[in-house]
Amino acid sequence: MRYPDLELDLLRAFVAVAETGGFTAAADVVGRSQSAVSQKVMRLEELVGRRVFERNSRSLTLTLDGERLLAVARRMIEMNDVAVRTLLEPKVGNLRLGVAEDFMPALLPGMLARFQRLYPGLHLELRTGLSCDLLAAHESGGLDAVIAKRGEGATRGRVIWREPLVWLAAGDYEPDLSRPTPLVLLPPPCTYREVMIEALAKVRRDWFAACTASSLTGIRAAVAGGLGVTVLGRSFAGPDLKVLTPPEHWPVLPVTEIVLLGEERAAGEFIRPLVDFLTDSLAATRGARAA
Repeated sequence: MRYPDLELDLLRAFVAVAETGGFTAAADVVGRSQSAVSQKVMRLEELVGRRVFERNSRSLTLTLDGERLLAVARRMIEMNDVAVRTLLEPKVGNLRLGVAEDFMPALLPGMLARFQRLYPGLHLELRTGLSCDLLAAHESGGLDAVIAKRGEGATRGRVIWREPLVWLAAGDYEPDLSRPTPLVLLPPPCTYREVMIEALAKVRRDWFAACTASSLTGIRAAVAGGLGVTVLGRSFAGPDLKVLTPPEHWPVLPVTEIVLLGEERAAGEFIRPLVDFLTDSLAATRGARAA
Protein backbone atom coordinates (compact mmCIF):
# COMPACT_ATOMS: atom_id res chain seq x y z
CA MET A 1 0.00 0.00 0.00
CA ARG A 2 1.31 3.41 -0.96
CA TYR A 3 1.21 5.87 1.94
CA PRO A 4 1.22 9.66 1.50
CA ASP A 5 4.43 11.59 2.17
CA LEU A 6 4.17 13.86 5.21
CA GLU A 7 5.58 17.30 4.55
CA LEU A 8 7.86 18.62 7.27
CA ASP A 9 6.40 22.13 7.24
CA LEU A 10 3.00 20.62 7.99
CA LEU A 11 4.48 18.64 10.85
CA ARG A 12 6.28 21.72 12.21
CA ALA A 13 3.01 23.64 12.26
CA PHE A 14 1.23 20.72 13.95
CA VAL A 15 3.93 20.33 16.64
CA ALA A 16 3.98 24.09 17.29
CA VAL A 17 0.21 24.15 17.83
CA ALA A 18 0.38 21.09 20.10
CA GLU A 19 3.20 22.55 22.21
CA THR A 20 1.84 26.09 22.52
CA GLY A 21 -1.82 25.14 22.83
CA GLY A 22 -3.14 27.50 20.16
CA PHE A 23 -2.80 28.71 16.57
CA THR A 24 -1.89 32.28 17.49
CA ALA A 25 1.03 31.29 19.72
CA ALA A 26 2.13 28.66 17.18
CA ALA A 27 2.20 31.30 14.44
CA ASP A 28 4.84 33.23 16.42
CA VAL A 29 6.93 30.09 16.86
CA VAL A 30 6.99 29.05 13.18
CA GLY A 31 7.03 32.59 11.78
CA ARG A 32 3.78 32.29 9.80
CA SER A 33 0.34 33.84 10.04
CA GLN A 34 -2.35 32.25 12.17
CA SER A 35 -4.41 31.40 9.08
CA ALA A 36 -1.39 29.77 7.41
CA VAL A 37 -0.79 27.58 10.44
CA SER A 38 -4.46 26.60 10.53
CA GLN A 39 -4.38 25.68 6.84
CA LYS A 40 -1.26 23.54 7.33
CA VAL A 41 -2.92 21.60 10.14
CA MET A 42 -6.02 21.09 8.01
CA ARG A 43 -3.84 19.87 5.12
CA LEU A 44 -2.10 17.43 7.47
CA GLU A 45 -5.45 16.08 8.63
CA GLU A 46 -6.46 15.57 4.99
CA LEU A 47 -3.24 13.67 4.25
CA VAL A 48 -3.56 11.26 7.18
CA GLY A 49 -7.33 11.03 7.03
CA ARG A 50 -7.61 11.67 10.76
CA ARG A 51 -8.44 14.61 12.97
CA VAL A 52 -5.47 15.57 15.11
CA PHE A 53 -7.20 18.24 17.22
CA GLU A 54 -10.57 18.58 18.88
CA ARG A 55 -11.61 22.21 18.49
CA ASN A 56 -14.34 24.30 20.07
CA SER A 57 -14.76 27.96 20.94
CA ARG A 58 -12.97 27.54 24.27
CA SER A 59 -10.31 24.87 23.91
CA LEU A 60 -8.01 23.01 21.58
CA THR A 61 -6.92 19.49 22.55
CA LEU A 62 -5.13 16.64 20.83
CA THR A 63 -7.17 13.67 19.72
CA LEU A 64 -5.88 10.17 20.38
CA ASP A 65 -4.57 10.06 16.81
CA GLY A 66 -2.99 13.47 17.36
CA GLU A 67 -1.15 12.24 20.44
CA ARG A 68 0.21 9.26 18.50
CA LEU A 69 1.30 11.48 15.62
CA LEU A 70 2.96 14.08 17.90
CA ALA A 71 5.68 11.73 19.13
CA VAL A 72 6.50 10.58 15.60
CA ALA A 73 6.40 14.12 14.20
CA ARG A 74 8.92 15.33 16.77
CA ARG A 75 11.31 12.53 15.83
CA MET A 76 10.92 13.23 12.11
CA ILE A 77 11.63 16.95 12.55
CA GLU A 78 14.61 16.26 14.76
CA MET A 79 16.10 13.71 12.34
CA ASN A 80 15.64 16.14 9.45
CA ASP A 81 17.39 18.92 11.38
CA VAL A 82 20.22 16.60 12.39
CA ALA A 83 20.76 15.48 8.79
CA VAL A 84 20.75 19.00 7.35
CA ARG A 85 22.89 20.43 10.11
CA THR A 86 25.42 17.61 9.78
CA LEU A 87 25.85 18.43 6.09
CA LEU A 88 25.82 22.20 6.35
CA GLU A 89 27.48 22.71 9.71
CA PRO A 90 29.75 19.76 10.49
CA LYS A 91 31.17 21.49 13.56
CA VAL A 92 33.31 19.70 16.09
CA GLY A 93 34.29 21.31 19.33
CA ASN A 94 34.01 21.66 23.06
CA LEU A 95 31.67 23.85 25.09
CA ARG A 96 32.14 24.37 28.83
CA LEU A 97 28.69 25.39 29.97
CA GLY A 98 27.62 26.38 33.47
CA VAL A 99 23.91 26.21 34.28
CA ALA A 100 22.44 27.52 37.51
CA GLU A 101 20.40 25.03 39.50
CA ASP A 102 17.42 27.39 39.45
CA PHE A 103 16.98 27.53 35.66
CA MET A 104 13.97 25.42 34.60
CA PRO A 105 15.04 22.36 36.63
CA ALA A 106 12.35 20.12 35.17
CA LEU A 107 12.79 21.05 31.49
CA LEU A 108 16.46 21.89 31.00
CA PRO A 109 17.82 18.29 30.78
CA GLY A 110 15.55 17.50 27.85
CA MET A 111 16.42 20.77 26.12
CA LEU A 112 20.17 20.14 26.39
CA ALA A 113 19.80 16.55 25.19
CA ARG A 114 17.92 17.69 22.09
CA PHE A 115 20.49 20.42 21.45
CA GLN A 116 23.39 17.98 21.58
CA ARG A 117 21.62 15.61 19.18
CA LEU A 118 21.45 18.52 16.73
CA TYR A 119 25.22 19.02 17.18
CA PRO A 120 26.63 15.48 17.43
CA GLY A 121 30.19 16.78 17.10
CA LEU A 122 29.87 18.88 20.25
CA HIS A 123 31.45 17.72 23.49
CA LEU A 124 29.50 19.43 26.26
CA GLU A 125 31.19 19.93 29.62
CA LEU A 126 28.25 20.72 31.88
CA ARG A 127 28.66 22.24 35.32
CA THR A 128 25.74 23.04 37.59
CA GLY A 129 25.70 25.01 40.81
CA LEU A 130 24.79 28.32 42.38
CA SER A 131 24.73 31.37 40.12
CA CYS A 132 27.41 33.22 42.11
CA ASP A 133 29.87 30.31 41.81
CA LEU A 134 29.26 29.86 38.08
CA LEU A 135 29.64 33.57 37.37
CA ALA A 136 32.95 33.57 39.23
CA ALA A 137 34.14 30.57 37.20
CA HIS A 138 33.17 32.36 33.99
CA GLU A 139 35.05 35.49 35.02
CA SER A 140 38.18 33.45 35.71
CA GLY A 141 37.99 31.70 32.33
CA GLY A 142 36.88 28.33 33.66
CA LEU A 143 33.63 28.32 31.69
CA ASP A 144 32.86 29.40 28.12
CA ALA A 145 29.25 30.29 28.82
CA VAL A 146 26.96 30.55 31.82
CA ILE A 147 23.19 30.47 32.24
CA ALA A 148 22.64 32.10 35.61
CA LYS A 149 20.42 34.35 37.66
CA ARG A 150 21.13 38.03 37.16
CA GLY A 151 21.97 39.86 40.36
CA GLU A 152 20.22 43.05 41.41
CA GLY A 153 21.63 46.02 39.53
CA ALA A 154 23.59 43.86 37.06
CA THR A 155 23.31 44.62 33.34
CA ARG A 156 25.51 42.00 31.65
CA GLY A 157 24.17 39.08 29.68
CA ARG A 158 21.25 38.37 27.39
CA VAL A 159 17.95 37.75 29.21
CA ILE A 160 16.53 34.40 28.06
CA TRP A 161 13.95 33.74 30.80
CA ARG A 162 11.94 35.69 33.36
CA GLU A 163 10.13 34.00 36.20
CA PRO A 164 8.19 35.32 39.21
CA LEU A 165 9.65 34.56 42.61
CA VAL A 166 7.26 32.94 45.09
CA TRP A 167 7.17 31.95 48.75
CA LEU A 168 7.32 28.16 49.02
CA ALA A 169 6.50 25.84 51.91
CA ALA A 170 5.65 22.19 52.52
CA GLY A 171 2.21 21.10 51.42
CA ASP A 172 0.93 20.85 55.02
CA TYR A 173 2.62 24.04 56.27
CA GLU A 174 0.44 26.34 58.38
CA PRO A 175 1.96 29.73 59.33
CA ASP A 176 2.00 30.80 62.96
CA LEU A 177 1.94 34.58 62.76
CA SER A 178 2.49 34.90 66.50
CA ARG A 179 6.06 33.62 66.08
CA PRO A 180 9.01 34.69 63.89
CA THR A 181 8.98 33.15 60.41
CA PRO A 182 11.34 30.16 59.98
CA LEU A 183 13.42 30.66 56.84
CA VAL A 184 15.39 28.12 54.82
CA LEU A 185 18.35 29.99 53.34
CA LEU A 186 21.43 29.75 51.20
CA PRO A 187 24.59 31.27 52.67
CA PRO A 188 25.51 34.81 51.57
CA PRO A 189 26.04 36.20 49.01
CA CYS A 190 22.67 35.06 47.65
CA THR A 191 19.95 37.00 45.82
CA TYR A 192 17.18 34.78 47.19
CA ARG A 193 18.39 35.39 50.74
CA GLU A 194 18.50 39.15 50.21
CA VAL A 195 15.03 39.19 48.64
CA MET A 196 13.53 37.25 51.57
CA ILE A 197 15.08 39.41 54.26
CA GLU A 198 14.23 42.66 52.49
CA ALA A 199 10.63 41.63 51.80
CA LEU A 200 9.99 40.61 55.41
CA ALA A 201 11.62 43.80 56.66
CA LYS A 202 9.17 45.88 54.58
CA VAL A 203 6.21 44.31 56.39
CA ARG A 204 8.08 44.28 59.74
CA ARG A 205 7.87 40.51 60.08
CA ASP A 206 10.39 38.87 62.41
CA TRP A 207 12.25 35.82 61.14
CA PHE A 208 14.98 33.37 62.09
CA ALA A 209 17.24 31.04 60.09
CA ALA A 210 15.71 27.61 60.61
CA CYS A 211 18.08 25.96 58.12
CA THR A 212 21.01 26.98 55.95
CA ALA A 213 21.77 24.71 52.97
CA SER A 214 24.64 24.83 50.49
CA SER A 215 22.57 23.99 47.38
CA LEU A 216 19.11 24.46 45.96
CA THR A 217 18.59 20.71 46.19
CA GLY A 218 19.19 20.99 49.93
CA ILE A 219 16.91 24.02 50.15
CA ARG A 220 14.10 22.17 48.41
CA ALA A 221 14.50 19.10 50.62
CA ALA A 222 14.52 21.17 53.81
CA VAL A 223 11.38 23.07 52.82
CA ALA A 224 9.57 19.92 51.72
CA GLY A 225 10.51 18.41 55.10
CA GLY A 226 8.70 21.23 56.89
CA LEU A 227 11.73 23.08 58.32
CA GLY A 228 10.52 26.46 57.08
CA VAL A 229 9.69 28.64 54.08
CA THR A 230 11.89 29.95 51.31
CA VAL A 231 11.84 31.98 48.10
CA LEU A 232 12.49 30.38 44.70
CA GLY A 233 11.19 30.63 41.15
CA ARG A 234 7.67 29.41 40.49
CA SER A 235 9.01 26.46 38.48
CA PHE A 236 10.21 24.88 41.76
CA ALA A 237 6.62 24.45 42.98
CA GLY A 238 5.25 20.92 42.84
CA PRO A 239 3.20 18.33 44.71
CA ASP A 240 5.47 18.57 47.76
CA LEU A 241 5.86 22.37 47.77
CA LYS A 242 2.99 24.84 47.76
CA VAL A 243 3.02 28.53 46.89
CA LEU A 244 2.13 30.90 49.73
CA THR A 245 0.27 33.65 47.95
CA PRO A 246 0.22 37.34 48.92
CA PRO A 247 -1.32 39.55 50.11
CA GLU A 248 -2.77 37.44 52.93
CA HIS A 249 0.41 36.94 54.96
CA TRP A 250 3.30 37.15 52.52
CA PRO A 251 4.82 40.23 50.86
CA VAL A 252 4.87 40.48 47.06
CA LEU A 253 8.14 39.42 45.43
CA PRO A 254 9.93 40.59 42.27
CA VAL A 255 10.55 38.74 39.01
CA THR A 256 13.92 37.05 38.57
CA GLU A 257 15.87 37.19 35.31
CA ILE A 258 17.99 34.37 33.88
CA VAL A 259 20.75 35.53 31.55
CA LEU A 260 23.29 33.91 29.26
CA LEU A 261 26.87 35.20 29.23
CA GLY A 262 29.69 34.19 26.91
CA GLU A 263 28.45 34.81 23.38
CA GLU A 264 31.60 36.81 22.61
CA ARG A 265 34.00 33.98 23.47
CA ALA A 266 35.79 31.57 21.15
CA ALA A 267 33.13 28.90 21.58
CA GLY A 268 30.55 31.32 20.18
CA GLU A 269 29.92 29.06 17.18
CA PHE A 270 28.10 26.77 19.61
CA ILE A 271 26.87 29.41 22.03
CA ARG A 272 24.93 31.39 19.44
CA PRO A 273 22.92 28.40 18.17
CA LEU A 274 22.43 27.36 21.81
CA VAL A 275 20.87 30.77 22.50
CA ASP A 276 18.58 30.42 19.47
CA PHE A 277 17.62 26.87 20.47
CA LEU A 278 16.85 27.82 24.08
CA THR A 279 14.92 30.91 23.00
CA ASP A 280 12.73 28.87 20.64
CA SER A 281 12.21 26.10 23.23
CA LEU A 282 11.34 28.58 25.97
CA ALA A 283 8.96 30.46 23.70
CA ALA A 284 7.09 27.22 23.10
CA THR A 285 7.08 26.47 26.83
CA ARG A 286 5.83 29.94 27.68
CA GLY A 287 3.08 29.67 25.09
CA ALA A 288 1.99 26.26 26.40
CA ARG A 289 1.79 27.58 29.97
CA ALA A 290 -0.22 30.61 28.89
CA ALA A 291 -2.73 28.53 26.93
